[in-house]
Amino acid sequence: MHDPGPAFRALHQKGKPFVLCNAWDLGSAKVLAALGAQALATSSSAFAFTLGAPDGGATRDQALAHADALVAATPLPVSGDFENGFGDDPDTCAETVRLAAEAGLAGISIEDTALPGSGAYAFDLAVERIAAAVAAARALPRDFVLVARADGILQGSYDTDEALRRLKAFEAAGADCLYAPLPPSFEDLERICRETTAPVNALVSGPFASYTREDFARIGVARLSLGGSLARVTHRALIEAAEEMLEEGSFSLLKNSVSGAKVDAMLKSVT
Repeated sequence: MHDPGPAFRALHQKGKPFVLCNAWDLGSAKVLAALGAQALATSSSAFAFTLGAPDGGATRDQALAHADALVAATPLPVSGDFENGFGDDPDTCAETVRLAAEAGLAGISIEDTALPGSGAYAFDLAVERIAAAVAAARALPRDFVLVARADGILQGSYDTDEALRRLKAFEAAGADCLYAPLPPSFEDLERICRETTAPVNALVSGPFASYTREDFARIGVARLSLGGSLARVTHRALIEAAEEMLEEGSFSLLKNSVSGAKVDAMLKSVT
């Protein structure tokens, strides 16, 4: 099997952030590749939208099949947004790592949210889960980038201090990349980068979309992921155009569409 891990790992350099482009289907993956993306990722929310379900609405089998399709769609490394590892116990997280590698993924992220709720796992269990995932990744016959997520800030279950405590423990357990989505401020994100050693992923969404890649580089971020942002931009265009058509009887927003020939050319350019 082709090993995408070394090339993917090499992109993770503190202070030199690359954009990890979250795709949601084969077409978006190929267009992003044609536009120059260096790596792709799945998005739990964006993929769930394609199933007609809210975020968290996909099973592990569905997420794996989706990942397998994206891996085959382009030559780029693909990282998986695999929520909480699709189970509470550490053994399930380890199994998810093994299955993700079999699907051809270059890595996955595992968060500390006790889904389907919004509360966080107890500290010790959260660390044990990441340690099990790291052990499974290291036992693989190829490279694999394991991202440990501290989602309590995003979910409102703990503050930046607790996120840092968890991230430092995840790093000590062997996590390759650290991720605390949407801290309260840019200064908090800078603190996370300053007080950890492993590469840090930042989510470019909400207020953080007001910053440039140079801004993120200045504070030491290594990776910029988009989550479901690109998919939501697409849905906004869909909603606004449909509302105009169905409520006002006007079709002017359709003039903003890209030509089919341009999309066709992009899709054909990626093999």
